[in-house]
Formats: sequence, structure tokens, C-alpha cells
Amino acid sequence: MSNLQKFNFEQNEVQTVLINEELYFIGKEISTILGYSNSRKALSDHVDPEDKLVLTSQIVTLENIPNRGLIGINESGLYSLVIGSKLPTAKKFKRWVTKEVLPSIRKNGMYATDELLDNPDLLIEVATKLKEERTLRLVAEQRVAEYEPKISYLDSILESTDTVTITQIAADYGLSAVAMNKRLNELKIQHKVGGQWILYTRHQREGYTKSHTTRVPKADGTEKVVMNTKWTQKGRLFIYESLKEINVYPLMDIEQLQLA
Repeated sequence: MSNLQKFNFEQNEVQTVLINEELYFIGKEISTILGYSNSRKALSDHVDPEDKLVLTSQIVTLENIPNRGLIGINESGLYSLVIGSKLPTAKKFKRWVTKEVLPSIRKNGMYATDELLDNPDLLIEVATKLKEERTLRLVAEQRVAEYEPKISYLDSILESTDTVTITQIAADYGLSAVAMNKRLNELKIQHKVGGQWILYTRHQREGYTKSHTTRVPKADGTEKVVMNTKWTQKGRLFIYESLKEINVYPLMDIEQLQLA
């Protein structure tokens, strides 16, 4: 079973559940807060399959859960919805999640459910167990220190709506554009076709890049058509998550880890 905790963002209930040590939000709730009129379409269009999980009454303790279950989204899925939202409050919601919800969960190490708060005996039992486990909290605190720099870099992604060049993204990691393109090729994200880096088919409809053509004058008076490709913020987040899996982090994260 999972742990449940409820939060409130501007009179909107936000429920979170912890499943196998990974935090999930209720996709429909987040979609509504971020102004999506069709939550099912929003989750389909903006959230990758690996960032979603069907929550059923067998694995979560949510109230009024339908037989078909609810779609839960992890942190990565939540950030994808934030990026796609057109509401001015999207940034405010993102800050609330990263500055209040996540630190609260990681700091407390447990979910203070209504059942727990209304049952003194159970509360004492849990509190006693927590006290016995405090020696292990040093490990948890170290994990928090690891998380915070990542949130800081995510802030720079989520607060921007502009497209960026691969050179700009590479600079975040202290790499050249050539080196970054090579990394993305090794990760099977893109490959070179006719001198142009192209996303593999499975990534082409995800909205990671935007391309446009420009005409460049040649010495003989004719023009050459050149294709320019830039990465969207969703694509930038995808690169971040992909590189994180092979322990490659942006300089901002590394510097903050060294200061921790």
C-alpha cells in the first residue's frame, strides 16, 4: 500500500502518494490547477508514459477512486504539465511544489494522514519508531542536499518559454555543442542525416525541438537553404533527465553540491 498526504494550493486539494519510494501526484488534480480543460488529453499530450502510473484501490488509499483507477504522475510528469500550462499561476504553483511540498515530505520522512492525527495511540507508535530511526536521517538529509541543486536547475528550465540552441544547453554542462551532440547520439536521442542532427523517430512527435529554414546568400549570388533546429524547454528537460540517468549533471548542480 502507499502513503497519502493532502496539501492545499489556493483552495485546490493536492493529494500525493508515495509508491516504492517515488512520489506521485493525481494527474487530474494537477491538470485542473494548471488550467487544462481536458485532463485526459493534457496527460496524453504532455506527460511521457514512463512518468505515469494507474493508481487503483489495491495500491493507494485515495478516497472515491473509480474502478478504472486514476492516473498518477511523478515529479517529471508534473514539470511537463507546468511547462505546457498557459496560466500565469503555473510558475507560482511550481514554486509552491518545489519550495513547500517536496521539502516538507523529505524533511518529515512520513505522511501525517488524518487517520494518524486522529489516533493518539497510533501517533505515539509512529513517533517512537521515527525517533528510533533518527540515526538514519543523516542519509535522508544527504538525499535532500542532492535534490535541492536539481530543483534549482529545473527552476531555470521551468521559468523560461524560449527555445534554446544546443550550444546554450551544452554550456550548462561545460561542454561544447559538438560534445553535447555526441552525447545525445550515444544515448540514441538523435542521429545525423545529411549533415543535420535529427531526432530518432520515437522522439520526433514529443515537441522537443523546433526547426526553421533560413536562406543564406552565397558568393555566386545564389542562396543556400539552411535548416536551424532549436530545443524547446520540454526538450531541455528531456535532455536533463536523460543525462541524469548516466550521472551527468549541469555545472549549476555540481557547484551547489560542492557547497553543501
